Amino acid sequence: MKLFSNKSVYLLIPAFLFLILPLYGFFAAIVQSLSGGAGWTFEYYSNLLESSRFLSSIWFSIRTTLIATIISLIIGVLITRSFYPYLEHHVPRLLVWLPMLFPHFVWGYMIILLLSETGLAAQLLVEAGVIPDSSAFPIWTRDPQGIGIIVTYVWKEVPFVILMLLPVYGSIKPEYYDLVKTLGGSKYRHFTAIEWPAIFPVLIETALIVFSFTISAYEVPALMGTTFPEMISVLSYEWFYGSGWEDRPMSFAAMVSLSLLILAFSAAGFSILQKKRWRAMRGRSV
Repeated sequence: MKLFSNKSVYLLIPAFLFLILPLYGFFAAIVQSLSGGAGWTFEYYSNLLESSRFLSSIWFSIRTTLIATIISLIIGVLITRSFYPYLEHHVPRLLVWLPMLFPHFVWGYMIILLLSETGLAAQLLVEAGVIPDSSAFPIWTRDPQGIGIIVTYVWKEVPFVILMLLPVYGSIKPEYYDLVKTLGGSKYRHFTAIEWPAIFPVLIETALIVFSFTISAYEVPALMGTTFPEMISVLSYEWFYGSGWEDRPMSFAAMVSLSLLILAFSAAGFSILQKKRWRAMRGRSV
């Protein structure tokens, strides 16, 4: 067969083997969420839609994840477009990417040490006389608004956004800026006419990666979150391990619903990219 005549095809075998486990887990979760005592049933999914705890959790997860993703993208773009000539050197680049070397829960602990009511920031403000005691410090960790979760993911994901955008800004020719400047364009036109068309596809792809990882992660929400509302991953974990056997199918149904939500966001993002590419191809053909 011609497919297997090329030896490079065999290099893809480890990738296929790596994908088998998550695919098996996903389909096994679907089977468990649809299995009932008398056969197949959608009872657990209907119970999810009637559960105020689940609805609060899914809304809290989407809101927190979207805020963290959008802030990460904005800060990443601002840092990259402002400092990318300096980021091409090794030392500044390593300083920016340093947070990527540590796991998320490490940065979660650092946020607790810095921004909790008894953390470093509160103690410094008390010593400076800005607040009377640490109890007057705002609640930024383990708060019902998810501020600690958002700050942790923003701190952790901004370097990833810079990593994705830096090659794009490095590929933009300086002559393009000179052309816009010659035509009387402002710095805003530099961004809209030159940078935005180049970084938009990368931003969509980066947003999908950050969103998918953040909304499905467990360690930071478990460390920084409250008992209510919870991120959907924490709620699923509690249903699977902390409750009775009868709640385990609810956990599978919740995670399957989350996977379908991520697939929907991904499909929407790739649809936007396809329309963008189609318009670009039509423009070139004309």
